Amino acid sequence: MFKDFRDFVMRGNVLDLAVGIVIGAAFGTIVNSLVKDIIMPPIGLLLGKVDFVNLFVVFRNGATIPPPYHTLANAQAAGAVTFNYGVFINAIIAFIIVAFAVFMIVRLVNKARKALEKKKETEAAAAVPPTKECPYCATAIPLKALRCPNCTSELKPA
Repeated sequence: MFKDFRDFVMRGNVLDLAVGIVIGAAFGTIVNSLVKDIIMPPIGLLLGKVDFVNLFVVFRNGATIPPPYHTLANAQAAGAVTFNYGVFINAIIAFIIVAFAVFMIVRLVNKARKALEKKKETEAAAAVPPTKECPYCATAIPLKALRCPNCTSELKPA
């Protein structure tokens, strides 16, 4: 059973998936920071000094601290029930950034793959010899030749 498990884990696809998940988690942290710390502050500033995280609607006031709640953290500390649409806006922007980054990576990989395939096709075409051997005198002659220029034998069309 251990051998089967080891074989399963050591297969290339499982290792690739594990690496992808770890890298994806790290990339998610970077994107969250990019959205929260870099992109949203200027957007909030352009929209009138709005912090999207602090966009919320109070459904029920908290028991410990009376309203108004100026930040989401204050409302949550008071025990208020809130509808946090600003956090959702941040999540949507983060998703769009991740989706765009993945799109660009896939696009780059596809371009590289096409270039590699084209190079292989070119090399394969170059590898085909432009001549063939005459079956009668064993000299190299053009592929389209119907008569050998050396021994004048008639050849079958290629």
